[in-house]
Amino acid sequence: MSVPTSVRFRRALTAVVLSTALLAGATACGGGGGGTQREELSAASMGELAALAAAEPAAAEADELAAATPSPSTSAEKQKFAKTRFVANAGLAAGATYQWIVKPYRAGKFKKGAKGRTFALIKAGLAGAFAYNRLKAAADNAKGDPLLSKAMAPLTAGIESLKGLGTKLRKGQAGDADISSFDDVINSVKEAGKSAGATVTDKVPSASQLGG
Repeated sequence: MSVPTSVRFRRALTAVVLSTALLAGATACGGGGGGTQREELSAASMGELAALAAAEPAAAEADELAAATPSPSTSAEKQKFAKTRFVANAGLAAGATYQWIVKPYRAGKFKKGAKGRTFALIKAGLAGAFAYNRLKAAADNAKGDPLLSKAMAPLTAGIESLKGLGTKLRKGQAGDADISSFDDVINSVKEAGKSAGATVTDKVPSASQLGG
C-alpha cells in the first residue's frame, strides 16, 4: 500500500524537528568558556526525543487512517467511534503533558542551572506542541457524540490558548501560569469526558508504541 503524500511529509518533518532538537542540545553540550554546563546526551534522552518528535506525525497518521475507514452506519456506532477516538487522543495529550511538562517542572528540571535542563526544555517543547494538536483532535472527535460535544464546547478557548506554549517551553520562557494552563485544560478535558461516559486515562507515547 502506498504511503500518502501528507504522511511522507510528516515523516520528513519529524526528521527535521529531531535534527534541530539534537543540534540545539549539541550546542549546549559543547565545551568552551563562559562557564557553560556540559550536559550528557544519554541513550534514554535520545529515545525520548525520537519518540516525541515522531509522536505527532504518528498520531496524525492514525487519524488519517481512521478517517479513511468506512464510517459506522448507525447513530450508536458513530457515537461509540467518536468516544473511542476522543479517549485515545485526550489520553495521549494527558500522558505527554504530565510526563514531559508537569512532572519535570515540579522536579525543578526547567530552572536555570538544573542538570539536564536543555534537554528537559526540548522535550517539554515537543510535548507541548504534541499535546495541543492531540487536544484539538480530541475536540474534533467529540463532535460525533452529542453529550460529549456539549461537555467539550466550553473548553475550546482553553485548548486554543495552549497553541504557542510549546515554543515558550522550549525556550525556557514558560512560568507557573503556563504550566498551570496545561494542567487545568487537561483536567477539564478529563472531567468533560467522564461526564459524557468517555473516561480518559494518561497514555504516554513511547518509542515502542510509535514504532509498532
